[in-house]
Amino acid sequence: MAVVVVESPAKAKTINAYLGKDYTVLASYGHVRDLPPKDGSVDPDQDFAMEWEIDPKSQKHVRAIAEALKDDDRLILATDPDREGEAISWHLLEALTKRRAVKKSTEVARVVFNAITKNAVTQAMQNPRQIDMELVEAYLARRALDYLVGFNLSPVLWRKLPGAKSAGRVQSVALRLIVEREMEIEAFNPREFWSVRAMLETPRGQAFEARLTTLGGRKLDRFDLANVEAAELAVAAVASRSLKVASVEAKPQSRNPSAPFMTSTLQQEASRKFGMGARATMSAAQRLYEAGHITYMRTDGIDMAPEAVMSARDAIKTRYGEQYLPNSPRMYKNKAKNAQEAHECIRPTDMMKSPDRLNVEPEQRKLYDLIWKRTIASQMAAARLERTTVDVASDDGQVVLRATGQVVMFDGFLKVYEEGRDDVEDDDDKRLPQIHQGEDAKLAAAALRADFDKLADGKGAGGDRIVRHDAALLGGDGAILGQQHFTQPPPRYTEATLVKRMEELGIGRPSTYASIVSVIQERDYVRKEKNRLIPEDKGRLVTAFLENYFRKYVGYDFTAQLEEDLDRITNGEIDWHKVLRGFWTDFSAAIDETRELRITDVLEKINEVLAPHLFPPEPDGSDPRLCKNCGKGKLSLKTARSGGAFIGCSNYPECRYTRPLAGEVEGGDLAGPDGKLLGHDDAGEPVTLRTGRFGPYVQLGELTEDNPKPKRASIPKGADLSAIDLPRALQLLSLPRRVGEHPDGGVVEAAIGRFGPYVVHEKPPAEGEKKPTKIYANIKDPEEVYTIGMNRAMELIAQKAASRGGRSAAKPLKELGEHPDGGPVNVMDGRYGPYVKWEKVNATLPKGTEPQDLTMEQALELIAAKKPAKKKPAAKKTAAKKASGTKTAAKKTATAKSAAKTS
Repeated sequence: MAVVVVESPAKAKTINAYLGKDYTVLASYGHVRDLPPKDGSVDPDQDFAMEWEIDPKSQKHVRAIAEALKDDDRLILATDPDREGEAISWHLLEALTKRRAVKKSTEVARVVFNAITKNAVTQAMQNPRQIDMELVEAYLARRALDYLVGFNLSPVLWRKLPGAKSAGRVQSVALRLIVEREMEIEAFNPREFWSVRAMLETPRGQAFEARLTTLGGRKLDRFDLANVEAAELAVAAVASRSLKVASVEAKPQSRNPSAPFMTSTLQQEASRKFGMGARATMSAAQRLYEAGHITYMRTDGIDMAPEAVMSARDAIKTRYGEQYLPNSPRMYKNKAKNAQEAHECIRPTDMMKSPDRLNVEPEQRKLYDLIWKRTIASQMAAARLERTTVDVASDDGQVVLRATGQVVMFDGFLKVYEEGRDDVEDDDDKRLPQIHQGEDAKLAAAALRADFDKLADGKGAGGDRIVRHDAALLGGDGAILGQQHFTQPPPRYTEATLVKRMEELGIGRPSTYASIVSVIQERDYVRKEKNRLIPEDKGRLVTAFLENYFRKYVGYDFTAQLEEDLDRITNGEIDWHKVLRGFWTDFSAAIDETRELRITDVLEKINEVLAPHLFPPEPDGSDPRLCKNCGKGKLSLKTARSGGAFIGCSNYPECRYTRPLAGEVEGGDLAGPDGKLLGHDDAGEPVTLRTGRFGPYVQLGELTEDNPKPKRASIPKGADLSAIDLPRALQLLSLPRRVGEHPDGGVVEAAIGRFGPYVVHEKPPAEGEKKPTKIYANIKDPEEVYTIGMNRAMELIAQKAASRGGRSAAKPLKELGEHPDGGPVNVMDGRYGPYVKWEKVNATLPKGTEPQDLTMEQALELIAAKKPAKKKPAAKKTAAKKASGTKTAAKKTATAKSAAKTS
């Protein structure tokens, strides 16, 4: 039987069913080889020779393929149809050749299919080809570049900027985008302006809203009404005049549908409409693809196969009628930068299979619904609209108000789908009543302006990037409204708008967007709040360092040019070694230039660059870097061995003033030596609210020789500091709180820890045990930590003990099936969140991964990464000098492993 190799076991199962008994379909489980995490894996001195090793978790998969080839001399490599897929096929062939599983007589073929359907698989098998070495070379160049940057730049960061984790070739550029946007927002000065609106009434008693566009015979610009006085005069001018409809103009318009999805637009739309992150989107799309429901999901292409176009037209005609079908098929031009990686758009494999007929998990169903609607809509007739503009003017022409609206004459593709938009508000689609030129337009009666009057409460719609502040009725009867606005800074990036911006700049490619956005969050350089990406102080520091010492390599144009060069390698236009040589010559010189840098010089440079953020101007004009505590020292960025960064006084140790990077916390002068006094406890000890380098906290008593460690309690993250009073502080200081004695012995306590409130039972050690056993159980309600009694505490502890002590009693969140080596693989609920369990291996799920969304393939990867490698026999002890050298080598290897991860 011919041996067919694909990437995932789910795909292998589906394809095996299509091919039948004449084929053995096996999974490689992704990449089988990688660069060893050590110095020299890419050797610039040997023309970038690359040393590869088979991943330990992949050994058994390669072995299984090699065993299967003993019975057949045909190997068909059917990995994904992109650069990564081509690379996996090449790695497999290389690994199997070295094992002598592939001989000269072995027939090796490469097949690709854009969809996992019987027809697509059968056609692909009839059209085999050889491995595309130009695609492989583009992969090799990208992998070498990422390795060289991560392995050489990250150690510079560790040495010169303690606390920084690592840097990456593209991730650091994406981080720069987010940091620069935040700095724009912080530097933004809002500008006031006013708008005037009137609620008018037709002779037939129908109300419509109009906006003042001309005053004193002159067309108003945005900032012409700059303050409340100007707005009052404008309102008075409108109120004092009789108004008539000067013109009514209706213009027909048409709107065409958006093109079908490619990778970036799918990620953007899933983020806008469902709040799905890029990684979650691609994970759901991967499973839809492997199940044969959609075409391949990593693509720059927007064109659609002719047979798919005709199938979509048939579905439209059947479901919606012939009037929704354009006379001829719509053709979308492929805008891919790289012809060899430009696949068909992302579309359903069966246009007749509507979302309601799909039996999949909720996240997949939502995404399929989006893809199906976008694809069908892309082949539907245009929507026909009528846009109406009504000008209402005074007799003297000094005042003109304009009302706009549109009417959908024929919905066309809008019947199925309308594309979402980022950070845009548009009220031009309001419906207008019947209005005739020349008729009177008087101020609307109270009964007709109820919705309009909501504007007075700030509930009305504003213009683009404006916000309503202190909206007030200035007209006497309320039918005219002057509304205050302030210009708004550019919005923070969402994952959707970040991907869109990266695509505009030419940074990254379809297969990289999800990992780029995820990595900068996993490194704690960026956090996501309400779907917006906000840079952490750690991310700001890294960006400031790279912009000052490696500016070229976080440059948008430079990074985009490298992507273009990689595409040129793919197209056979340039040798990949030449690209690497050009990069390495300048990059290695930049690395060498930083060797003599001192940490103090680096920190002072960052002090200057981030001064507006670290040391914002004082209201009284005093030096923002002057220490508030001693009045002598200079505030500066400091780093700690723990990896954190904070602001401290240069007069240390005489002055121990510290504060977080982001500035003083709200709620008074908390950072001084005495903090903010909240009151005294029953014993007369002072209770103060303070801040340190790890944030705000409350303290009982004073730091003295007799009391070197006064009791402290951290303020929970996100708490309102203005609400921290004496009773609340005493509550926090009461923790950990003794709940009572457990019947089995030991004490039960309640406290707040890193992962929230909990109860803990410390059970005395049993006979033969040295340490007591602790069982922790989470408390869902934070307030319950102060009131929880023994009955409730014991209930929670018993539940936790059942899931912890007797593993069989714990019910899995999801059962994934049998491990290839035997034994069940399940998703369990643990103290620190959900995790994958197989035998004695427990692997925590990555942040943001839903337990129900996890596939067996992902679980196996997590298990393999967690599973400890077999220990090698200990080497015989030699001379002390040799042992010392071994320790040094081990330390270098550990550093190398950490650096390689960043690439």
